[in-house]
Amino acid sequence: MDAAIVTKDLTKIYAEGRIEVKAVSSVTLQLNEGEVVGLLGPSGSGKTTLLSMIGCILRPTDGSIKIYGNEITGMDETTLPNIRKKYISFIFQGFNLFPALTAIENVLLILKLKGINKNVSNQRAKDLLTVVGLSERMHFLPRDLSGGQKQRVAVARALAANSPIILADEPTGNLDYTNGRKVMEILRNLAVEQKRCVVVSTHDNRIEDIFDRILLMEDGQIINEKRRLS
Repeated sequence: MDAAIVTKDLTKIYAEGRIEVKAVSSVTLQLNEGEVVGLLGPSGSGKTTLLSMIGCILRPTDGSIKIYGNEITGMDETTLPNIRKKYISFIFQGFNLFPALTAIENVLLILKLKGINKNVSNQRAKDLLTVVGLSERMHFLPRDLSGGQKQRVAVARALAANSPIILADEPTGNLDYTNGRKVMEILRNLAVEQKRCVVVSTHDNRIEDIFDRILLMEDGQIINEKRRLS
């Protein structure tokens, strides 16, 4: 497998008064095309911080991150957005939907930013919302959707970007088992069929069989790795 993301000695330190807290400590890993990787661990173990650093949202205190061979840790704020736009899609735990836009408009916005033809965009947005089970809710505003429905809009929006890397922070946290399973199977199919790199931070042990690898985090470090049984 080709490497999508490579980190070396990746570290994030927060200052709390005079005390320094290592949220992530010297993490070295390789995340590949065509695989689904789960970051598992208790709250405060560093999963979301690690996800945010490899997604170019949070700057590391020390260490190195390469995305498809591009060393990003030294890039300035004018360059990083282009890296995110080209390579990375996020599924946020907090949805991050635009409240004044309907479900389909939230998805269409990403397609517009990608410069995709309007007619093509409309059909693709409808198809994606249908895939996540929202064909009858696509013209609803976020305030009129349940938490689970908002999460599925967020998933459709991430898929619309067609990025080679998908980073998901608790994507099943607001979903029942059936819909959570459906979302994870969509992500797995993207990894297998389209060689996407999918990284998921989760507490949900019901979906562990979806992952090719599970990286167990504790106190900011990866303490164990489990691989999928063939």
